Amino acid sequence: MKHLKQAHALVFTTGLENNTFALSRVLAFCSNPHKGSLTYACKVFDHIPHPTICICNTIFKAFILNGKFTSTIHVFTKVVVQNGLSPDNYTIPYVLKSCAALQSCSLGKMVHGYSSKSGLGFDIFVGNSLMAMYSVCGDMVGARQVFDEIPSLSVVSWTVMISGYARRGDVDLARFFFDEAPEKDRGVWGAMISGYVQNNCFKEGLYLFHLMQLTDIVLDESIFVSILSACAHMGALDIGIWIHRCLNQARLPLSIRLSTSLLDMYAKCGQLKLAKTLFDLMPKRDIVCWNAMISGMAMHGNGTSALELFTDMEKAGIEPDDITFIAVFTACSYSGMAYEAQLAELAAERLLQLENHSGVYVLLSNLYTASGKHSDARWVRDMMKSKGADKAPGCSSVEIDGVLSEFIAGEKVHPQLEEIHLVLKKMHMQLDLNTPITRQKV
Repeated sequence: MKHLKQAHALVFTTGLENNTFALSRVLAFCSNPHKGSLTYACKVFDHIPHPTICICNTIFKAFILNGKFTSTIHVFTKVVVQNGLSPDNYTIPYVLKSCAALQSCSLGKMVHGYSSKSGLGFDIFVGNSLMAMYSVCGDMVGARQVFDEIPSLSVVSWTVMISGYARRGDVDLARFFFDEAPEKDRGVWGAMISGYVQNNCFKEGLYLFHLMQLTDIVLDESIFVSILSACAHMGALDIGIWIHRCLNQARLPLSIRLSTSLLDMYAKCGQLKLAKTLFDLMPKRDIVCWNAMISGMAMHGNGTSALELFTDMEKAGIEPDDITFIAVFTACSYSGMAYEAQLAELAAERLLQLENHSGVYVLLSNLYTASGKHSDARWVRDMMKSKGADKAPGCSSVEIDGVLSEFIAGEKVHPQLEEIHLVLKKMHMQLDLNTPITRQKV
């Protein structure tokens, strides 16, 4: 900033204080959230008597990079609209991005109307930004209307619609747009695969990933993260190992996000040593990484190690979140460690604020039972019923010869269900025959 201020002073001494390009470069440097200063940028902007739309666009970018979305709306209203400046196809997308970040569809609609009056309604950059804003705000009717009105669509347009419907949980409509897309780049494939995984359609996501590999598209980090998440949830270790090999072949750098996805996959598949090796090799770890390791240890019955890792996390200055406390619940329940009940009860005050989070109630009840506090366990169960926190049906999957079969409690849709039941019946009979009979003395 010292050198910037010197350069800014030079702008004045050389008579360039009203030069649009020079001022925009000063503002652009200030917009950097790591090296610049938004406060200084605002002071520079406030002293410009008649800012051009280019200058306004630069300060909008600075606001967005620094998370000051309300400031974008304020300057747009007070400087651009009230002074009658003509916006361009950079201005409107910046403002719409701020509306989306503020989750304000009403503001977004006003900007939509303003852009149409300004003659930018059919611009592809503005149109894509409008669709993104409506999608983030959950208004897919509005997004679809914009999509249908744009005369010339881009691959970004299709990607935005796929992501929007997937975010809303409508994977069928997302897949419709995927199938109809005239061109499928990495973004389109990634949006659909991610949409499947986000909506727990893990097998569909893996299948689409296999189809994608038949193309010449180069995989990126986001796609690998989505597929590793699918493998983790399905317990598909063999596929996960294969994905790890693909990663090595692609020579993608192991970012925190990618490393966390890998260790989460190994941890959920029961390969805790491999997960811990990846964890130890990471130069930096965020809360998601710590949660993945703690949860993996807890869900596989290694509660003591999970609690020790939780202690290490606190020593490292990482602030625990709801997922951390759920993992701690699980670890306490599996370990049967009564002295941790105090920690669990403290976490419960935060977790029970989550609406209809049945897992919290079940884990807390199990913890009380393990600690011998049966009356407290019954109280938790009663509270769960009174709040209507229904427990989701159990789900499991098994991988045999590379083929994944998924089973959900209460469902009877598996094509080989009768044969499976026959085998289970024979197993039960065999177990009954091998069970020794205890003779009672008369």
